[in-house]
Amino acid sequence: MLEQLMSLIQDNSQDAIVNNPAIPNQNNNAAMQTVFQSVVGGLQNEAQGGNLSGLMGLLSGQGGQGGSLMNNPIVAGIAQNAIGSLMEKFGLSNSAAGNIIAQVLPGVLSSMISKTSNPNDNSMDFGGIMGSLLGGQAPQQQQQGGFDFNQIGYALADGKLDMNDVMRIGGSLLGGNSGNAGGAGGGLGGLLGGLFGK
Repeated sequence: MLEQLMSLIQDNSQDAIVNNPAIPNQNNNAAMQTVFQSVVGGLQNEAQGGNLSGLMGLLSGQGGQGGSLMNNPIVAGIAQNAIGSLMEKFGLSNSAAGNIIAQVLPGVLSSMISKTSNPNDNSMDFGGIMGSLLGGQAPQQQQQGGFDFNQIGYALADGKLDMNDVMRIGGSLLGGNSGNAGGAGGGLGGLLGGLFGK
């Protein structure tokens, strides 16, 4: 996931960093690395702080407010951190650093959202992203532990969370599945099924 994220930052930095006279050419890679560290650090703080629903909403494309990704509180925090880091490391003004982030960050996050919310694109997925943010667990290790982040991500990708989604997620969390949600051994899925009369 981290390699793909760095590649997305490089793809979106041509005008904002590489062709920017405010960033000397010898500092191009360092500036991109600074943006990368801010994105990873911001997402990591949210994941480790327990805001998985916020991250899932963001990465499924439902996290924008007022139609703009930059209005999302997670993105705003990442942007603020990145702007501060660019100012500190490269002596940029607030407006110069802000312009760079305003050009780079939306494109990077939009590409991440496009990849993670598309089940047919496995170059980036919820399992890989969450594994990287929560300590480098591989997605298959998460699945062996009964927690399939991809299943949760795809359940939320349509912007709605219905009872079927809850049952699938509940089964995933405790190693059950939607097929046995109403029977014995259905874990959280079975419990939810009983509560809601499924």
